[in-house]
Amino acid sequence: MENQSGQQQPKKNSNVIYFLIVVVLALLGTDVYLYLQKNNSDKKIVYQHDEQTRLQTELDSLESQVEQVTAGKTKMTAALTAKNDSLKSTIKILRAKLAKGKLTAQELAKVQEDVKQLRYFVTKYTADIDELKKQNTNLTNERDTLKTNLATVAKKVDTLSKQNEDLGAKVKVAQALKLATSDVVAYKIRGSGKEVDVTRANPAKKLKINFTVASNTLATKAMHDIYVRVIDPTGNLITAPDSGTFSADGQDLQYTYKTSIDFKDDGTQYTIDWINPTLPFQKGTYTIMLYADGGTMGKTGVTLK
Repeated sequence: MENQSGQQQPKKNSNVIYFLIVVVLALLGTDVYLYLQKNNSDKKIVYQHDEQTRLQTELDSLESQVEQVTAGKTKMTAALTAKNDSLKSTIKILRAKLAKGKLTAQELAKVQEDVKQLRYFVTKYTADIDELKKQNTNLTNERDTLKTNLATVAKKVDTLSKQNEDLGAKVKVAQALKLATSDVVAYKIRGSGKEVDVTRANPAKKLKINFTVASNTLATKAMHDIYVRVIDPTGNLITAPDSGTFSADGQDLQYTYKTSIDFKDDGTQYTIDWINPTLPFQKGTYTIMLYADGGTMGKTGVTLK
């Protein structure tokens, strides 16, 4: 009986040892598991922190792009302005999420997706603004080109206008009537009314101005006003109470007598009868100037003894 009790005692001790070994191994396994879990958790926290930093940098970059685009002088359309406001609002929301500091894996994934979409919209938005700037540049260039062309056209029009004015003036000069031949004869009037030519000043009562007009195909075949200026031997212009003024050779002049002729460009001889309102005639030379169509037709005269 004693031998059996002694044999069982070592066996019980052996079982206890085995149990203790199992417990130690289990504890070691638990420690290893906890260590690995802690290590994974630390890595996860570090990963989340690194990802938040990256996302923060990403948002800074996106915000900088938006600010650079909107800082330009390009006038944005209503659609682009709305998109700009939407982008700024989205960036603000994402910053608020990141400011929490601790994000779940699901929240982090959502922020990553939001940033991805935001980058797409910012890239497209930037491209839209660049296209708008390009269009504005093209429109500015077209406007400047049009201004240059208009200035060139205006200059040409001005030049042509001046040329037309010069041509019109030349044509007007060319159309003016000119004397071909002329002579002046003094006459006295007898009691019977008969006119007799004289060469002495005292009996003379009137002058007959005879002239023909040089052929002119440009001149209008119609009635033309003729202005007569009679200068006495002392150099004074003889006028009457009804004498008026006219323009010729770029100046206003007073006339002695006014009449008109029917010009047909056929060599017709015309005669103007002029009675001196300041009788008697003086001895000396009387100068007669004829004007028509804004220019001088010619000059003639007579000398009385």
